[in-house]
Amino acid sequence: MGQVECRAGEDFTIEQDWAAYSEAEHAVWRHLFERQQRLLVGRACREYREGLAGLGVAASGIPDFRRLNDILERATGWRIVAVPGLVPDAVFFGHLANRRFPSTCFIRRPDQLDYLEEPDIFHDIVGHVPLLMNPVFADYMQAYGVGGLKAQSLGHLERLARLYWYTVEFGLIATAEGLRIYGSGILSSAGESVYCLDDPRPQRLGFDLRRIMRTRYRIDRFQETYFVIASFEQLFEATRPDFTPIYREVAALPDLEPGQVLDSDRQFPPPAALGQKNGPQQSSAQV
Repeated sequence: MGQVECRAGEDFTIEQDWAAYSEAEHAVWRHLFERQQRLLVGRACREYREGLAGLGVAASGIPDFRRLNDILERATGWRIVAVPGLVPDAVFFGHLANRRFPSTCFIRRPDQLDYLEEPDIFHDIVGHVPLLMNPVFADYMQAYGVGGLKAQSLGHLERLARLYWYTVEFGLIATAEGLRIYGSGILSSAGESVYCLDDPRPQRLGFDLRRIMRTRYRIDRFQETYFVIASFEQLFEATRPDFTPIYREVAALPDLEPGQVLDSDRQFPPPAALGQKNGPQQSSAQV
């Protein structure tokens, strides 16, 4: 099928054209799905597992957005809209603010199974969409979209982008069973889904809105720091205040490097055993 270059209208939406997927593309989906589900046993959070099961997303092949939307809209009022790739910030935020999740349609090639620079349908559907079945997380994503439009008008989009990166893409959640994954960039990555919980090198710090807005991130390697929420309710409550004074407050403070640790940080203990021998590897939110 390949990446679609055209777009339809100002919202950048296109048709998925599910019937056009080849057997080879469905085979890539099956390989990625089966591999990831094996790795996520005991690692993915309960809400993610429930959402995936509720949607009926499986290894059988690339799902049809029309079928997923029938289920998702009944559950939380969200819909998936197909887009040709990365879209302008204002378009992305506008979709989220109206409970529409923009998903790419193309799937990576067999030689890209372990690394991809831009999001494909596997990252978007397997990584992002299951948590949209959870009412609290679904509300958080809508609130983020509304906040994104405002941040863009205030010139503080970079601060809000860091919140998305360290929560929606690379977030961890503390549960009674231990740390679990909810970030889509980890859930769709074979390497990082193991690294984030098993390797002692990355920092695992308690969620702090201002701290996150000050923290830079890297897109070309596994994360040096993961932020841990106590619950999705905590995450949603963090989006309720007007961020305008928070942006001003944070802008007056120096940025922090990805692996930097402050005395005020709440640190979660590292795993007892070393899970990997090599240094941080090449990765991205879309792997």
